[in-house]
Amino acid sequence: MVLAGGNGYLGTVLAKYYRDLADEVIILARKQKPVDGNVHTALWDGETEAGWTVHLTGADMLINLCGKNVNCRYTEKNKREIIRSRVVPTELLGRVINKMTNPPKVWINVTSATIYRHAEDHAQDEETGEIGYGFSIDVCNIWESTFFKTDTPHTRKIALRMGIVLGHSDSVFPRLLNLVRFGLGGKQGDGQQYMAWVHEHDVARSTQWLLDHPELNGVFNCTAPEAARNTDMMQIIREAYGAPFGLPAPQWLLEAGALLIGTETELILKSRWVVPKRLLDSGFKFQYEKAEHAVHDILSIRG
Repeated sequence: MVLAGGNGYLGTVLAKYYRDLADEVIILARKQKPVDGNVHTALWDGETEAGWTVHLTGADMLINLCGKNVNCRYTEKNKREIIRSRVVPTELLGRVINKMTNPPKVWINVTSATIYRHAEDHAQDEETGEIGYGFSIDVCNIWESTFFKTDTPHTRKIALRMGIVLGHSDSVFPRLLNLVRFGLGGKQGDGQQYMAWVHEHDVARSTQWLLDHPELNGVFNCTAPEAARNTDMMQIIREAYGAPFGLPAPQWLLEAGALLIGTETELILKSRWVVPKRLLDSGFKFQYEKAEHAVHDILSIRG
């Protein structure tokens, strides 16, 4: 098991999940970390071929998680880095795998479910979903195009369009919980926008499912079957936490706040109504289909 760019939140989730299933978990990262059981770090810069390439030989699965966090202002400099941090490592991995005689059996590139348009009318799936427009969608298109254009005849390729991952230690959930704690956990904007979420454990389980089913390839959405409207998600978190009320945040306030903390309101206000049709059609069963079950699980572990 090889996790490229695996030192972040999702890489940590996957490394923990696979440490008891794989003989060895290799994290390709810019900074060395101490060996942790069968989890090892191999240094790479995401740009050049070096000693790390030996770890791809005969690997059961490579998961590429590289990419600058989009939780920033979309300045021209940040835009260039967001694209470059995704395209360059993907091209590099493609070149290396193309030349190998014993390459990884499957290569999963974690991309984004934000590739679909703002949708409040009906759900978007892999077969009939409509691609949106704007910078975030441009990034996704370039990213996936780079991934699929490389010829890897002996390596199965899957673009995993990831929803908003809900988990115990990082990503979106702790931030939403903090809003609830301080009485600010009401709806954001008009609250009608959908949140395409997925529990972190189902992310890991879906990658194992894709590994174990060699007939599956191409594009897969990785989101829970039931997206939640923003107003419903905030209510679920408030009720699970025991908060009696939550002040709403109108769009004008969100725009001011986003400017202050250096992010974009699109991350909050875009309606992502995405369904994992291909995973469901293949027989995959989500452990957390409903947002309330995921939230209760996360809160129980957080204590």
